[in-house]
Amino acid sequence: MAVVGAGWAGIAAAVYGRKAGHEVEVFEMAPHAGGRARTVLVDDIALDNGQHILIGAYQATLALMREVGADATLLLRRMPLALQYPDGQGLMLRQGAPVAAFVRAVLGRRGWSWGDRLALLTAATRWAAMRFRCAEGLSVADLCRSLPATVQAELIEPLCVAALNTPAAQASAVVFLRVLRDALFSGPGSSDLLLPCAPLGSLLPLPAAAWFQRQGVRLHQTVRATELRSESTAWWLDGGRFDAVVLACTAAEAARLCAPFAADWARTASALRYEPIVTVYLRCPGAQLALPMVALHADADMPAQFAFDLGALDGPAGVFAFVVSGAREWVDRGLDATAAATLAQALASFPSGTWPAAPTLLHAAAEKRATFRCTPALVRPPSAIAPRLWAAGDYVAGPYPATLEGAVRAGRDAALSLS
Repeated sequence: MAVVGAGWAGIAAAVYGRKAGHEVEVFEMAPHAGGRARTVLVDDIALDNGQHILIGAYQATLALMREVGADATLLLRRMPLALQYPDGQGLMLRQGAPVAAFVRAVLGRRGWSWGDRLALLTAATRWAAMRFRCAEGLSVADLCRSLPATVQAELIEPLCVAALNTPAAQASAVVFLRVLRDALFSGPGSSDLLLPCAPLGSLLPLPAAAWFQRQGVRLHQTVRATELRSESTAWWLDGGRFDAVVLACTAAEAARLCAPFAADWARTASALRYEPIVTVYLRCPGAQLALPMVALHADADMPAQFAFDLGALDGPAGVFAFVVSGAREWVDRGLDATAAATLAQALASFPSGTWPAAPTLLHAAAEKRATFRCTPALVRPPSAIAPRLWAAGDYVAGPYPATLEGAVRAGRDAALSLS
C-alpha cells in the first residue's frame, strides 16, 4: 500500500493501513512530515507555521495521537471554551455537561443585554430542535440573521472563522451547525479547547515517524510522486507496484496524479477555492496575557481575531501569536501591511500595562492555501476515486471543515476502506 503525502491525513492512513496488515510506503515531497501543521525555526525559536486549535470532540485525532505514543495530556492544554476579550468580557464555559455549561455561560455573559442573551438561547434551541441541520444553500450569516448584531460580531463571526476559516457571510451553515452539534452534544469535555503546548511536530509527525520505524513503515521524504497508473489489479506509482494507493496529498496534487483516468474527480478537486491564514508573531519580554488564548475585535483596520500567549502554553516567554483567519483581503494588502496593522492592534486592544514595552515583530507567515473555502452547497470530491484508490485529506467530502480532525478521519477511513 502506498500513501502519497505525510501530513496528518497521510500519517493516519499509514498508521491504520499498517494496523490492518498492509505493508506501507509513504512518499512525501517535503523534507519533513506534518503538511500544513508543521514547525519552523525563527531566530532559533521553534514556531508553528500557524496556530492550531483542537476541541475535545476531536476524538479521531486524540485516538491517533495515542496510537503513535503521543501523550495528549502533556502535549495539549485542556481548558473550558472561552472567548474572552481583553476587557475581560466574553463567553466562558465551565466544566461539566456542554449544553448546561453553554446556557449558564450565555446567561452570565456580561456586556450583553438580556435581549441579546435570550435571542442566542432561542436560536440555539431552534437549531437543536432542527437536529443541527438546515438547507444546503444557507450561509452562517443567513442562519444567524435574526440574532442581534452584538451577538453576531462577538460570538458567531469569531467562532465561524475559527472553525471554518471562512467569513460568516460566505460560510456553510450546514458545516457550522455540525461543528456546534459535536461540540455541544458529544459528552462532557467535547467543547473544551485543546491548545498545543508543544511544537506541532511533537504532537504527531515526530511520534509518528518513530512509530513508522518500529512498525516497518517506509517513509520517503523529498520525493514527489510523478506518475500513477492502473494495471489489472495493481497500481503503479513511479515504477513501484502497490495493491492500493491513498492520495493524502493536496487536492491539486491528487488531481494531477489521477486526471488521466478520473477526469471528473480531478475537475471537482481542482475547482476548490482556498482561504488563507496569516499568523503574526510578536515579541515583548516580560509581557503576559490574562489567558493563553484571547479573542480580539477584528475590522477593516485590525486583522487578528485571536491572540495566543505562547509562554502560557509552555512555549517561548514573551512571544505572542496573532491569528488572522479568513485572511484573503489582508493577504492582498501584503504581509508587511498585515504585520504593521497587527502591531497597532496589539497596542490598541489590550489594557494599559499589558506591554512593558512596545511589542516588536518576530515573524509573519501566510499560509495562502490554508483551507478550502467552506461555502454553502460546496461540492467536495469523494474519498473513493477508483477501485483501491482513495483520496484522504481535509478537503474530501465529509461533515467537517478543513481541520486536523477532518484530515485524520479521512486518512483513517481511506485505510480502513482498503482492508
